[in-house]
Amino acid sequence: MESEIRPGRFQVLPVVIKNLIIINALVWLAQITVGKDLLSIEDLFALHHFSSVHYHFWQFISYMFLHSSDSFFHILFNMFALWMFGSTLENLWGPAKFLAFYLVCGFGAGLTQAIALTYDISQYNEMFAAGQIGAAELFVLTNVPTLGASGAVMGIFAAFAYTFPNSQMIILPIPFPIKAKWALLGLGVLDVLGGISSESTGIAHFAHLGGAAVGIIIVMIWNKRNRRDFY
Repeated sequence: MESEIRPGRFQVLPVVIKNLIIINALVWLAQITVGKDLLSIEDLFALHHFSSVHYHFWQFISYMFLHSSDSFFHILFNMFALWMFGSTLENLWGPAKFLAFYLVCGFGAGLTQAIALTYDISQYNEMFAAGQIGAAELFVLTNVPTLGASGAVMGIFAAFAYTFPNSQMIILPIPFPIKAKWALLGLGVLDVLGGISSESTGIAHFAHLGGAAVGIIIVMIWNKRNRRDFY
Protein backbone atom coordinates (compact mmCIF):
# COMPACT_ATOMS: atom_id res chain seq x y z
CA MET A 1 0.00 0.00 0.00
CA GLU A 2 1.34 3.43 -0.92
CA SER A 3 2.36 5.79 1.86
CA GLU A 4 0.09 8.73 2.62
CA ILE A 5 3.14 10.98 2.51
CA ARG A 6 5.00 9.64 -0.50
CA PRO A 7 3.26 9.47 -3.88
CA GLY A 8 3.55 6.32 -5.95
CA ARG A 9 6.13 7.74 -8.39
CA PHE A 10 8.50 10.64 -8.73
CA GLN A 11 7.21 13.56 -10.79
CA VAL A 12 9.49 16.15 -12.37
CA LEU A 13 6.62 18.68 -12.32
CA PRO A 14 4.26 17.65 -9.49
CA VAL A 15 0.59 18.57 -9.78
CA VAL A 16 0.45 21.31 -7.12
CA ILE A 17 3.58 23.07 -8.35
CA LYS A 18 2.37 22.83 -11.95
CA ASN A 19 -0.95 24.45 -11.04
CA LEU A 20 0.68 27.10 -8.86
CA ILE A 21 2.91 28.09 -11.78
CA ILE A 22 -0.08 28.22 -14.14
CA ILE A 23 -2.15 30.34 -11.73
CA ASN A 24 0.70 32.76 -11.06
CA ALA A 25 1.40 33.10 -14.78
CA LEU A 26 -2.26 33.79 -15.60
CA VAL A 27 -2.56 36.38 -12.84
CA TRP A 28 0.64 38.08 -14.00
CA LEU A 29 -0.71 38.22 -17.57
CA ALA A 30 -3.89 39.81 -16.21
CA GLN A 31 -1.80 42.36 -14.32
CA ILE A 32 0.13 43.46 -17.39
CA THR A 33 -2.90 43.56 -19.70
CA VAL A 34 -6.30 44.42 -18.21
CA GLY A 35 -5.08 45.03 -14.66
CA LYS A 36 -4.20 48.68 -15.08
CA ASP A 37 -7.02 49.62 -17.43
CA LEU A 38 -10.23 48.04 -16.12
CA LEU A 39 -9.53 47.60 -12.41
CA SER A 40 -6.67 47.79 -9.98
CA ILE A 41 -5.82 44.18 -9.31
CA GLU A 42 -3.03 45.22 -6.96
CA ASP A 43 -5.33 47.45 -4.87
CA LEU A 44 -7.73 44.54 -4.42
CA PHE A 45 -5.43 41.55 -4.05
CA ALA A 46 -1.90 42.70 -3.12
CA LEU A 47 -1.27 42.83 0.62
CA HIS A 48 -1.75 46.21 2.27
CA HIS A 49 -1.25 47.22 5.88
CA PHE A 50 -4.22 47.00 8.25
CA SER A 51 -4.46 50.81 8.28
CA SER A 52 -4.56 51.14 4.50
CA VAL A 53 -7.73 52.13 2.66
CA HIS A 54 -7.02 49.21 0.33
CA TYR A 55 -6.72 46.55 3.05
CA HIS A 56 -8.89 43.42 2.78
CA PHE A 57 -8.53 40.26 4.87
CA TRP A 58 -8.22 37.97 1.83
CA GLN A 59 -5.02 39.71 0.80
CA PHE A 60 -3.02 37.51 3.19
CA ILE A 61 -3.59 34.69 0.70
CA SER A 62 -4.14 36.48 -2.61
CA TYR A 63 -0.95 38.58 -2.47
CA MET A 64 1.28 35.55 -3.02
CA PHE A 65 -0.26 34.97 -6.47
CA LEU A 66 0.65 38.47 -7.74
CA HIS A 67 4.03 39.68 -8.96
CA SER A 68 5.55 42.90 -10.18
CA SER A 69 4.00 43.87 -13.50
CA ASP A 70 7.17 45.83 -14.32
CA SER A 71 9.57 42.90 -14.15
CA PHE A 72 9.32 39.45 -15.71
CA PHE A 73 12.27 38.29 -13.60
CA HIS A 74 10.26 38.64 -10.38
CA ILE A 75 7.79 35.91 -11.31
CA LEU A 76 10.41 33.93 -13.25
CA PHE A 77 12.76 33.65 -10.26
CA ASN A 78 10.00 32.80 -7.80
CA MET A 79 8.48 30.10 -9.98
CA PHE A 80 11.89 28.62 -10.78
CA ALA A 81 12.77 28.46 -7.06
CA LEU A 82 9.35 26.99 -6.27
CA TRP A 83 9.93 24.22 -8.82
CA MET A 84 13.57 23.62 -7.92
CA PHE A 85 13.06 23.17 -4.17
CA GLY A 86 9.35 22.40 -4.01
CA SER A 87 9.31 19.44 -6.38
CA THR A 88 11.32 17.29 -4.00
CA LEU A 89 9.09 18.21 -1.07
CA GLU A 90 5.81 17.64 -2.93
CA ASN A 91 7.04 14.24 -4.08
CA LEU A 92 8.04 13.51 -0.49
CA TRP A 93 4.91 14.78 1.28
CA GLY A 94 2.17 14.44 -1.31
CA PRO A 95 0.06 17.20 -2.94
CA ALA A 96 -2.38 18.03 -0.11
CA LYS A 97 0.28 18.39 2.57
CA PHE A 98 2.55 20.39 0.29
CA LEU A 99 -0.22 22.83 -0.71
CA ALA A 100 -1.24 23.38 2.91
CA PHE A 101 2.40 24.01 3.83
CA TYR A 102 2.86 26.50 0.97
CA LEU A 103 -0.24 28.51 1.87
CA VAL A 104 0.53 28.61 5.59
CA CYS A 105 4.08 29.80 4.89
CA GLY A 106 2.72 32.50 2.58
CA PHE A 107 0.20 33.60 5.20
CA GLY A 108 2.89 33.73 7.88
CA ALA A 109 5.17 35.72 5.57
CA GLY A 110 2.43 38.25 4.85
CA LEU A 111 1.53 38.63 8.53
CA THR A 112 5.18 39.18 9.45
CA GLN A 113 5.53 41.83 6.76
CA ALA A 114 2.34 43.60 7.88
CA ILE A 115 3.54 43.68 11.49
CA ALA A 116 6.93 45.02 10.41
CA LEU A 117 5.21 47.73 8.36
CA THR A 118 3.43 48.94 11.50
CA TYR A 119 6.70 50.43 12.75
CA ASP A 120 7.48 52.03 9.39
CA ILE A 121 4.03 53.58 9.17
CA SER A 122 4.33 54.98 12.69
CA GLN A 123 7.56 56.66 11.58
CA TYR A 124 5.84 58.10 8.50
CA ASN A 125 3.04 59.50 10.66
CA GLU A 126 5.59 61.16 12.95
CA MET A 127 7.33 62.68 9.92
CA PHE A 128 3.99 64.00 8.69
CA ALA A 129 3.19 65.48 12.10
CA ALA A 130 6.59 67.17 12.11
CA GLY A 131 5.95 68.64 8.67
CA GLN A 132 8.73 66.64 7.02
CA ILE A 133 6.43 65.07 4.44
CA GLY A 134 3.10 66.12 2.97
CA ALA A 135 -0.28 64.38 2.97
CA ALA A 136 0.14 63.06 -0.57
CA GLU A 137 3.52 61.50 0.23
CA LEU A 138 2.16 60.05 3.46
CA PHE A 139 -0.68 58.41 1.55
CA VAL A 140 1.74 56.81 -0.92
CA LEU A 141 4.09 55.56 1.80
CA THR A 142 1.31 54.02 3.90
CA ASN A 143 -0.33 52.27 0.95
CA VAL A 144 2.65 50.50 -0.61
CA PRO A 145 1.51 46.95 -1.46
CA THR A 146 3.37 43.70 -0.81
CA LEU A 147 3.08 41.11 -3.55
CA GLY A 148 4.83 37.99 -4.73
CA ALA A 149 5.39 34.37 -3.78
CA SER A 150 8.82 35.04 -2.26
CA GLY A 151 7.72 34.56 1.34
CA ALA A 152 6.03 31.24 0.60
CA VAL A 153 8.99 30.15 -1.52
CA MET A 154 11.37 31.00 1.34
CA GLY A 155 9.28 28.69 3.51
CA ILE A 156 9.74 25.99 0.88
CA PHE A 157 13.49 26.58 0.73
CA ALA A 158 13.74 26.55 4.54
CA ALA A 159 11.94 23.20 4.62
CA PHE A 160 14.23 21.85 1.91
CA ALA A 161 17.35 23.03 3.77
CA TYR A 162 16.07 21.49 7.01
CA THR A 163 15.15 18.20 5.36
CA PHE A 164 18.25 17.95 3.15
CA PRO A 165 20.77 20.20 4.93
CA ASN A 166 23.88 18.86 3.20
CA SER A 167 22.59 19.10 -0.37
CA GLN A 168 25.15 20.89 -2.53
CA MET A 169 23.97 23.99 -4.39
CA ILE A 170 25.49 26.40 -6.88
CA ILE A 171 24.46 29.99 -6.15
CA LEU A 172 25.79 32.65 -8.47
CA PRO A 173 28.09 34.53 -8.15
CA ILE A 174 29.62 32.21 -5.49
CA PRO A 175 32.18 30.18 -7.48
CA PHE A 176 31.92 26.97 -5.43
CA PRO A 177 29.16 24.63 -4.20
CA ILE A 178 27.50 25.48 -0.89
CA LYS A 179 25.38 23.30 1.35
CA ALA A 180 21.68 24.13 1.60
CA LYS A 181 21.85 24.80 5.35
CA TRP A 182 24.55 27.44 4.87
CA ALA A 183 22.70 28.98 1.93
CA LEU A 184 19.61 29.35 4.11
CA LEU A 185 21.66 30.93 6.89
CA GLY A 186 23.30 33.34 4.44
CA LEU A 187 19.98 34.40 2.94
CA GLY A 188 18.56 34.89 6.43
CA VAL A 189 21.42 37.18 7.41
CA LEU A 190 21.01 39.21 4.21
CA ASP A 191 17.28 39.60 4.87
CA VAL A 192 17.88 40.70 8.47
CA LEU A 193 20.39 43.31 7.30
CA GLY A 194 18.10 44.41 4.48
CA GLY A 195 15.10 44.61 6.81
CA ILE A 196 16.78 46.84 9.38
CA SER A 197 18.51 49.01 6.79
CA SER A 198 17.22 52.56 6.43
CA GLU A 199 17.50 52.32 2.65
CA SER A 200 14.46 51.09 0.74
CA THR A 201 15.25 48.18 -1.60
CA GLY A 202 11.71 47.33 -2.66
CA ILE A 203 12.21 43.83 -1.27
CA ALA A 204 9.93 42.47 1.47
CA HIS A 205 12.75 41.19 3.67
CA PHE A 206 10.55 40.53 6.68
CA ALA A 207 8.17 38.50 4.52
CA HIS A 208 11.13 36.30 3.57
CA LEU A 209 12.10 35.91 7.21
CA GLY A 210 8.52 35.18 8.27
CA GLY A 211 8.03 32.58 5.57
CA ALA A 212 11.31 30.86 6.44
CA ALA A 213 10.53 30.88 10.17
CA VAL A 214 7.06 29.40 9.67
CA GLY A 215 8.49 26.76 7.32
CA ILE A 216 11.16 25.72 9.82
CA ILE A 217 8.67 25.55 12.69
CA ILE A 218 6.25 23.37 10.72
CA VAL A 219 8.84 20.85 9.54
CA MET A 220 10.33 20.65 13.03
CA ILE A 221 6.91 19.78 14.41
CA TRP A 222 6.25 17.25 11.65
CA ASN A 223 9.72 15.77 12.03
CA LYS A 224 9.29 15.42 15.80
CA ARG A 225 6.03 13.55 15.32
CA ASN A 226 7.34 11.14 12.71
CA ARG A 227 11.03 11.39 11.88
CA ARG A 228 10.93 8.74 9.18
CA ASP A 229 8.78 11.01 6.98
CA PHE A 230 11.77 13.29 6.42
CA TYR A 231 14.91 11.13 6.30
